[in-house]
Amino acid sequence: MVDEPEKVEEAPEAGVEKVSQVELLQKALEEEKARSERYLNNWRRAEADFDNYKKRADQERSENTRFANVALILNLLPIIDDLERALSSLPASLVGLTWVDGIGLIERKMQAILETKGVTQIKTVGEQFDPAFHEAVVQVEGEEGKVIGELQKGYRLYDRVIRPALVTVGKGVEKKPKDEKEEQSEKDTGGAGD
Repeated sequence: MVDEPEKVEEAPEAGVEKVSQVELLQKALEEEKARSERYLNNWRRAEADFDNYKKRADQERSENTRFANVALILNLLPIIDDLERALSSLPASLVGLTWVDGIGLIERKMQAILETKGVTQIKTVGEQFDPAFHEAVVQVEGEEGKVIGELQKGYRLYDRVIRPALVTVGKGVEKKPKDEKEEQSEKDTGGAGD
């Protein structure tokens, strides 16, 4: 007779043990999945933060490059102002001399170089007063809120004001008090003095 292997019946405890081990393994698997998902999300956030940092650093580097010459430009502006004043106050006897024309050419070349570097003059006379671009030095009779005159030119470098324009601003027209003779004259003519 051949010995048949004995069938070993598993005790009910062993089945419960396997079920509990499977449940434990499934629970551990779920925890690991949650942890890996958390790690993946953290990694994505870190990657996005790093991309934003790189963009911000590139933008700052670009800004620094664009505005690196501000100090030099600010030192050149008074020289250009002096050249303009000198050329505008020339006596008639000097106008047309070659050396005077040469100085005018130098002034125009300096202006052209500044323009190629992004420097532009701020418009003033006839414009509405804007404290972002203009610095009011004097108020005179004239259209209220309008720039009447320019005392010193203002400049922008790209979109940034590097020197505001010094201007004269209108404060409106003051009505003079009428004296007694004018009032009597208006009464006599029936107020049709115009």
